Amino acid sequence: MAANVVTRLQGIVAREVPPAETAVVTVGRLKAGTKENIIPESAELGVNIRAFTPAVRDLVRSAVERIVTGESRTSGAPKPPDFTWFASAPALVSEPEATKTTVAAFSEHFGARRLLPMPQVNASEDVGVFGEALGVPTVFWFWGGLEAESTSAAFTEGRVDELPSNHSAAFAPVVEPTLSTGVEALVVAALTWLGKV
Repeated sequence: MAANVVTRLQGIVAREVPPAETAVVTVGRLKAGTKENIIPESAELGVNIRAFTPAVRDLVRSAVERIVTGESRTSGAPKPPDFTWFASAPALVSEPEATKTTVAAFSEHFGARRLLPMPQVNASEDVGVFGEALGVPTVFWFWGGLEAESTSAAFTEGRVDELPSNHSAAFAPVVEPTLSTGVEALVVAALTWLGKV
């Protein structure tokens, strides 16, 4: 039943999300059973949904619930599925002018050679909630945490997609200078904006 659900969920974006919209449905966790020759009593799926608008997110969430409930009924489950939706983050939008100001401060502090523009990505991030709640612009950045030489080569050779990201099992940041660079970046950004108050 759980395997069928996972397979069916993969069709939501292609079949139900309008072509002009973007969404992602990922089943990142499936937990069921304790032994290969015992049919488990239950299964737990961890599903991640990403969308740029609340309307598309709600459409996808409704489709997930419909598919899981339908598969449960079709498979003769003794009880209906339980749904717990517990985390939601808006689309990540770095305000352009605030980003220019922050990047200029980074460039001045770290030097332009230490800055690499990231390709535009479609992402959601809970940091946007803070900016929205406070009515201030949001600026989001990454700082390097991987070994410098191979990372630089990946950028130069157009192999950025091969680098492990923060959601990859292969992601293992080098502790230093990652930690101190991150602290420096936060301090530089804070001082830049506090100086504008």
